[in-house]
Amino acid sequence: MTTTLQDCQALDAADPLRGLRAQFNIPAGTIYLDGNSLGVMPASAPARVAEVVTQEWGTDLIQSWNKHGWFQMPGQVGDKIARLIGAGPGEVVATDSTSVNLFKVLSAALNMVQADAPQRKRIVSERSNFPTDLYIAEALCRQHGMELVLVEPEDIAVSLNAEVAILMLTHVNYRTGAMHDMAAVTAAAHAEGILTVWDLAHSAGAVPVDLTGAKADFAVGCGYKYLNGGPGAPAFVWVNPLHTDRFWQPLAGWWGHAAPFAFTPDYQPAPGITRYQCGTQPMISLAALECGVDTVLAAEPLGGMAALRAKSLALTDLFIQLVEERCAGHGLGLATPREHALRGSQVCLTRDDGAYAIVQALIARGVVGDFRAGDGGIHKDILRFGFTPLYIGFEDVWNAVEHLKQVLESGEWQRPEFNRKHAVT
Repeated sequence: MTTTLQDCQALDAADPLRGLRAQFNIPAGTIYLDGNSLGVMPASAPARVAEVVTQEWGTDLIQSWNKHGWFQMPGQVGDKIARLIGAGPGEVVATDSTSVNLFKVLSAALNMVQADAPQRKRIVSERSNFPTDLYIAEALCRQHGMELVLVEPEDIAVSLNAEVAILMLTHVNYRTGAMHDMAAVTAAAHAEGILTVWDLAHSAGAVPVDLTGAKADFAVGCGYKYLNGGPGAPAFVWVNPLHTDRFWQPLAGWWGHAAPFAFTPDYQPAPGITRYQCGTQPMISLAALECGVDTVLAAEPLGGMAALRAKSLALTDLFIQLVEERCAGHGLGLATPREHALRGSQVCLTRDDGAYAIVQALIARGVVGDFRAGDGGIHKDILRFGFTPLYIGFEDVWNAVEHLKQVLESGEWQRPEFNRKHAVT
């Protein structure tokens, strides 16, 4: 049965989450399908950032560390993020970048391995993992005399053996939107004595995550995608409480000291996740991030992450259906798994040629997605579309596919201006 525009409008009218869109000021004429790369600005963010700048910094100055609780903000925001990823209070801290936090937890994990099982010399990861994760792992392997082994997702299980120290995966793949079964993969790794490190950059605020239930070992994630924290927003880090106090993290800064204002010349790590902080934290950015996290937590009275997940799957199912119905014959393939349990909150289409230009033509029409290049081999060029259920509706999906259909049928993507590569794709 064909889905019509009127059907989509009826779905929006019946959507219990539709009111959450009012938390954002989305530019008129824009269908924003790139929240998996940079989330939309919360409507509350400008006033909150202005308050920090003009009042807390501008007037109260250094008193704000105590008066406005600046010093506690990394843990305060971390506790809010914990509610979205299946962690407990005091187990998450919002700090630094995802890359820096990954360096911290991988280093701590390697210290554990060298103490408990020094014969293990491999870190295993997915070949199509986000490159910065692989770069960090490669650098640490060089330092520690380890080997980084990259495999295709279907080969992960058979690669877990007595030579492997750490399995490092991104929960939802940035290129394809494919999602790992965190609990099953972690259990398989643990059965072989392997520690797990999870990157939640495309998971936190997008899909239900239960780090505690999965018995994961370490996790990191970013604040500027589905958490809507703004460009370069602080990231977050979680360590299983069983491991937190075993080792220092390598960036032993004063904010991670047990008594930072004692100013002792020697380092004594704070207990728990606090030790995963390093230097002075960015208060303006943390304030913006908290606004973003609050937009996701606003769904809690309406069913929380389970409700957001249900809408996300409905949106992505509809997008896949409409593309296949209305854009057939134009060379589009589907890289994202159809099975719900294997899909994050994005849909990735493939095309042998013109993928970049098609995305640029859509952006010119106000439909904002993005492009990821293939490798010339099994990984093809990707047209990538993220579906943030906080502010995307079913009519948006219909209209986005209508624009895609017109771009393909008219051939407007072949215009020269859409084929000129920008620095950021």
